Amino acid sequence: MPDLRRYEGEKVDILFDAKRCIHAGKCVGGLRSVFNPDGRPWINADEASADEIAEVIHKCPTGALSYERKDGGPAEVAQAEVSLAVDKNGPIFVRGTIDLRDHAGEPIQVGPRAALCRCGASKNKPFCDNSHNDIDFTPDDEA
Repeated sequence: MPDLRRYEGEKVDILFDAKRCIHAGKCVGGLRSVFNPDGRPWINADEASADEIAEVIHKCPTGALSYERKDGGPAEVAQAEVSLAVDKNGPIFVRGTIDLRDHAGEPIQVGPRAALCRCGASKNKPFCDNSHNDIDFTPDDEA
C-alpha cells in the first residue's frame, strides 16, 4: 500500500509516494516553482497551472508523483501500449498498465509509470529504491 503525501492546491492536488522516488529530477528540473527541494513544504500545487503540473508529473519515470484534478481537466491515463526501457546500470522503467503480482499472487498497484528493480538490492521490491548505486550494480551483459 503506497504511503502517499497529499499537497493540496486550488485546482489540483499533487500526491507523492516517497518510497517510489529515486530522485530522477524531472519534477524539480521541469517546474521548480512547484517542486522546490529547498522549500517547506517542497511541493506547492498553486505555483503553476494544473495543465503545467500534469505535464511535468507525466515525465516522472517512477510514478512517485501523481495528481488529482479539481478543475475538470483530464486525469492521467496510462498509455495504451506497455513500454519498457532498461536504464544502463539501473531500473527497468515501465509505462502503461501492467499486471504485477507479489509472491502470493496478490496484485501490486503499479500505476501508469514505474521503475522496477533489477539489481535485487532494493528494500522496496519490486520497485527501485536506487540501491543499485550503493552496490555498484553492473548487469552481466555490461561486465
